[in-house]
Amino acid sequence: MQFDPSKISGSDTYKLLTGIVIPRPIGWISTISPKGEYNVAPFSFFNVVGEDPPHVMFSTVRTGDKNKDTLNNVLATKQFVVNMVTEDLVEKMNTTSQAIPSNESEFELAGLTPLQSVLIKAPRVKECLVTMECEMVHHYFLEDHKNGGACIIVGRVLLFHVDEKVLLEGTKINLETYKPVARLAGSNYSKLGEIFSIKRN
Repeated sequence: MQFDPSKISGSDTYKLLTGIVIPRPIGWISTISPKGEYNVAPFSFFNVVGEDPPHVMFSTVRTGDKNKDTLNNVLATKQFVVNMVTEDLVEKMNTTSQAIPSNESEFELAGLTPLQSVLIKAPRVKECLVTMECEMVHHYFLEDHKNGGACIIVGRVLLFHVDEKVLLEGTKINLETYKPVARLAGSNYSKLGEIFSIKRN
């Protein structure tokens, strides 16, 4: 079958994308508003886009032509933290996906501990084994949308925070102790599962 995204509903397009492009890493993005209010929310349209210098990206939808607090905060402060989600934090991550008033904090809602960053004002999630302090370098609003579209944020990683328990020798990550979680479609998530290796030709 063939599906023309211009001729099907936005819901069907979303189901196709999120069901096909799997698994997706979760960027748990924490920000601070110009008023000093903390925010943290998960985004599964997230990934790394370069290593020299290191950059990551995430995308946030704009349902009904309205920005999420995360987007407003990043556009205003040009800063955000990527907190990586692990198996023990899935429930708390899910709690922070709720829509709550801008003057309320998902940190408090989910029982998370905000931790002062080193180079930026946006807080880190203390409970996370890996966090990345980032500075926004580019943003792009998708055009020709049906219901508000989305905005892509690209940020440069200024500082990595990695708990020693997930490090092997040097800077190699121990997947057995890291235990990251990925997003699938609907309400489904995945763990790493079986790992196999193929050497490059």
